[in-house]
Amino acid sequence: MPKNERIIIFDTTLRDGEQSPGASLNGEEKLQAAHQLAALGVDVIEAGFPVSSPGDFEAVRRIAKEVKGPRICGLARCVKGDIDACGNAVKFAKKSRIHVFIATSDLHIERKLHMTRNQVLDRAVESVRHAAKFTDDVEFSAEDAARSDFNYLCSVVEAVIAAGARTVNIPDTVGYGIPNEYGAMIRRLIERVPNIGKAVVSVHCHNDLGLAVANSLAAVAAGARQVECTVNGIGERAGNAALEEVVMALRVRKDLFGGLTTGVNAKEIAKTSRLLSHLTGMVVQPNKAVVGANAFAHSSGIHQDGVLKNRTTYEIMNPDDVGVEENQLLLTARSGRNGVNNRLKHLGYSLSAKELNVFFEKFKALADKKKYVFDDDLASVLEEGGRARVQDGFVLDYLSVTSGTGVVPTATVRLRKGEEVIQEAACGDGPVDAAYKAMDKIAGVAPKLLDYALRSVSAGRDAQGEVAVRMERGGYVVSGKGTSTDIVEASAKAYLAALNKILNRKSSEKKKVRGGL
Repeated sequence: MPKNERIIIFDTTLRDGEQSPGASLNGEEKLQAAHQLAALGVDVIEAGFPVSSPGDFEAVRRIAKEVKGPRICGLARCVKGDIDACGNAVKFAKKSRIHVFIATSDLHIERKLHMTRNQVLDRAVESVRHAAKFTDDVEFSAEDAARSDFNYLCSVVEAVIAAGARTVNIPDTVGYGIPNEYGAMIRRLIERVPNIGKAVVSVHCHNDLGLAVANSLAAVAAGARQVECTVNGIGERAGNAALEEVVMALRVRKDLFGGLTTGVNAKEIAKTSRLLSHLTGMVVQPNKAVVGANAFAHSSGIHQDGVLKNRTTYEIMNPDDVGVEENQLLLTARSGRNGVNNRLKHLGYSLSAKELNVFFEKFKALADKKKYVFDDDLASVLEEGGRARVQDGFVLDYLSVTSGTGVVPTATVRLRKGEEVIQEAACGDGPVDAAYKAMDKIAGVAPKLLDYALRSVSAGRDAQGEVAVRMERGGYVVSGKGTSTDIVEASAKAYLAALNKILNRKSSEKKKVRGGL
């Protein structure tokens, strides 16, 4: 295999990826994603299928006009109207490409197209020639190539190259291939087609059997020099080859791939993954390679110890290589004081021995309720008073609520302030309202609640809920936050944090009056 060759990364997230059910993007979202793909450094952006709708045509046109760097490509069937629409959409790009396709498997030719092999070959040649009137960069795809008759596939590939195709794509459209079989087909094709040297051999693999990346890499090893892939592996059915996995496999195992490189800026991978997940609403599974939340996470004590001593004991990639800030040593109820303190230091918190003792007790109480304690959880505990600070106010000592259909919501609250312990009960419109009224009784004040907001702090079914409240009394507006795996408890903590501010201000005003006498 030649040394230091460049693998062309053809990103089809905005075309094939967007075809994934539920992943549809509007024009603005496509444009935003395209700019990030340019920052990622992909070579080709397949921006859409222009003839499919006016909206997609306009999105491809805008991307062609506004996104600089990558070659902008549009997809077209081997149909004149498709090609015309595609040509008109991508013509504004500094570097454009038209990607035409037609099926070459007998199954598709007979059952879907209702054509003959000769008709398909003629249509493919005509379409490549027509597309070449719009751009000097035409790609041809033999849909369902992995299930096509090999000799016929070679004839089609030879003919479209002669007609002007600069890239020939040999897709595994339905994810049928097995790596050694698919790689062998690519190798045989390169050996068999006499004019193959005039075009780049490309592969486009689907993940129906979970082999899209493996098949793509097998094809690269066999001589393919373009890989068509998507961010996070999204796409039709089980998805496409994941861009991040292909790129990092080539980088990590360059010893096996003869020094093959890509132009991708790997440090933008995590950022791109998060953006596409946000835009499409498709959550990345935690154990997803390279970009999953657990990709650089370690829970086992043995693994944590190894990584702290030498990262390479259990990590074949640096988190920073793909734009992840740091590996994550997952904190659990089994984690020790030093592990917790090490994580706090990484987050920028330096606690004294006394503060760490107070914090660690609160951490252990939280860890007993949660499977994992995340960075956001640690920050929330600190914000809530996990550091050894003097608290001039009440502390929640006990909370019990009763609520349900046909039951009057009731709360019993016990607050502690120094040696003083006060308990009250109250009814309300719900368990949270009842708890607030009980605390008002204890405090002897009844502030006006202006705002209440609840959000999930961290991941999982056992995630902490964070409640933020704003309240007002006598023109004085205060806020408070509280977190817990129990949202009623989080609500009570938030209210109490704000209530203490009101009480402390009230106390401070009295001191000022006495000081002036």
